[in-house]
Amino acid sequence: MRRWEDAINLRQLRYFVKVVEVGNMTRAADQLRVAQPALGLQIRQIEDDLGVPLLVRHSRGVLPTEAGRLLYDRAVAILAQLAEARSEVVALGRGSRETVTLGLSPSLMLLIGSDLLLNARRDIPGVFLSLVEELSFVLFEALERCEIDVALGYEAPDRPSLRCEALFEEELVLVAPPGMDAPDPISLSEALDSDLVMAGERDSVRQLIQAAADVQGIEVRVAYEARSVPAMKNLVRRGVAASIMPYGSAIEELRAGLVVTRRIEPPILRKLCIAKPAKRPPLRHEVEVDAFLRSTAERVFELLGPLARRL
Repeated sequence: MRRWEDAINLRQLRYFVKVVEVGNMTRAADQLRVAQPALGLQIRQIEDDLGVPLLVRHSRGVLPTEAGRLLYDRAVAILAQLAEARSEVVALGRGSRETVTLGLSPSLMLLIGSDLLLNARRDIPGVFLSLVEELSFVLFEALERCEIDVALGYEAPDRPSLRCEALFEEELVLVAPPGMDAPDPISLSEALDSDLVMAGERDSVRQLIQAAADVQGIEVRVAYEARSVPAMKNLVRRGVAASIMPYGSAIEELRAGLVVTRRIEPPILRKLCIAKPAKRPPLRHEVEVDAFLRSTAERVFELLGPLARRL
């Protein structure tokens, strides 16, 4: 039998933790972005190396055995300690500043990204802030894997692996080529009566639009699909499609007169949240980082004006 340190690697621990948290091999593979057979092989490898069953398979998914629950608890602690050690080592290399990795959705990055970095250097001098830009669902998955420390994202999932706090709601807007002859606000049926470019089905904005359309019995015609916000905006500027997206995502093009926006009635709302890994040890500057993020969120609220409403 191979030694423990040779048998199980950190990637396998991350895979196992995700499978236990999701409770379903297919969904876990989707969230980890690996093929399901490859994920199953990794889990079986761990079981073979330890010589004990870790999961009970059933028709709806999997449940951890007593040994599996023990390994899950230890694995979560190991991954959290590894993330903490990495932050501390990086911070030591930079002097006394603590490195904090913050995830931002694309619309927030466009609204406040550069100012946020400048303000962080002024307001939390003990922290070296590193920004990561991704769609919200990708950020939440990165939090679960302890790849980032905290995120400002939208429509956080209700999972035990995350600690989330909703801050305010924001309206989505129709973004269309210049010259669009339409009322403001526009009805949802009118907004959807055109070819649309949207992100993939896992994107929270896409899901909110689909849910609102389902309530009214309206078809959502997705002519183009792209996980790239710049690609979506490029198609809108070229006049071949419209899109429904956050105001911040189109703010530069709107100011340049390259697109127009319309509010949608009834509004499609999404919640901005602060999210953290549930089992991450406290940051050395946790209180200061929290206060900074809340003030940042308040600035976003002000920039959105009538498109934002308090919960």
